[in-house]
Amino acid sequence: MYLADHTWPEIGAALSDESVALVPLGSTEQHGPHLPLATDHLIAEALATAAAEETDAVRTPTVTVGVSPHHRQFPGTMWVDPPEFRDYVESFTRNLAYHGIDRVVFVNAHGGNVQHLREVGRRLHEDETAYAIEWMWDESIPELVDDLFEHNGPHAGPKETAMITHIAPELVREDRLEDARDDGLVHLDESDAVVHGARTYYDSIDNSANGAFGDPTDVTEEKAERLFEAASDQLVQLVEWLDARDRAELLPKGRVE
Repeated sequence: MYLADHTWPEIGAALSDESVALVPLGSTEQHGPHLPLATDHLIAEALATAAAEETDAVRTPTVTVGVSPHHRQFPGTMWVDPPEFRDYVESFTRNLAYHGIDRVVFVNAHGGNVQHLREVGRRLHEDETAYAIEWMWDESIPELVDDLFEHNGPHAGPKETAMITHIAPELVREDRLEDARDDGLVHLDESDAVVHGARTYYDSIDNSANGAFGDPTDVTEEKAERLFEAASDQLVQLVEWLDARDRAELLPKGRVE
C-alpha cells in the first residue's frame, strides 16, 4: 500500500502499533552517459513498491536526493550534506513512529547513503522509537550479481543498467552503452583506487572519466528480470521476518550486570 494515495481515515484503519513501513531512498546523480540521473531512486521505489504489493507493509514517498558529493563534478548531480540528510531521515521516521509504525526498512539504492542510514537506525533504536534498518538491494543478492555479469562495477555498471532495463527501459541510452564501457573503468584492479592499503580517491571522476564502472553492455532483458525478481523477493522475505518479530525482540538489550 502506498501511503500517499490514501486518505487519513483509510491509513488510520490500516496501521497497527506494529506496522512495517518501506522507505525508498536513492539519489539524483550521474550514472554515466547511458543511464538517467534518477537511476538510484527509481530502483529503490520500484523494489519498495513490489514488496509493498506482496506484503502488508506501507510504502512511503521516495527520498530522491541523497549524499552524493563524490559525483558533484558531473552536471545535474544533486546532493545534501550528511548531517542534514541524517536529521531529515530521522525526523520523518519519527513521524512514522508517531502514527504507530515501529518497524522501518530503508529501501536503499545508493551507496553514499548507507552509513548515514545505519546511524539513523542506531539513534532510533537506542531511544526505542523504532526498529529501522538499512537494506541495500545488491547486497541482498551478491552471488547472483557476480554470476550474471563478468565485469561488475560499483556504479553505473551492468547491475544498475540491468535494473533500469527492467524498470524503465525507455530511459536506457542503448546507443551509449559502449561509450560507457570504453570511456569508463571496466577493470577496477587497473586503477590506483587503493595503494598499499590506502584508499587514494575521493570522487568518482578520479577513477572514471565518464562516471561509469564495469561493462554495461553485458545486460539482457532476461538477466534484468532475474535480478529484479531476486532482489524484490529478498525484500519481501525481510518484511515478513520483521513482521513476525515480537516488539520485545527488537528493543535494545539491557545493561549486563
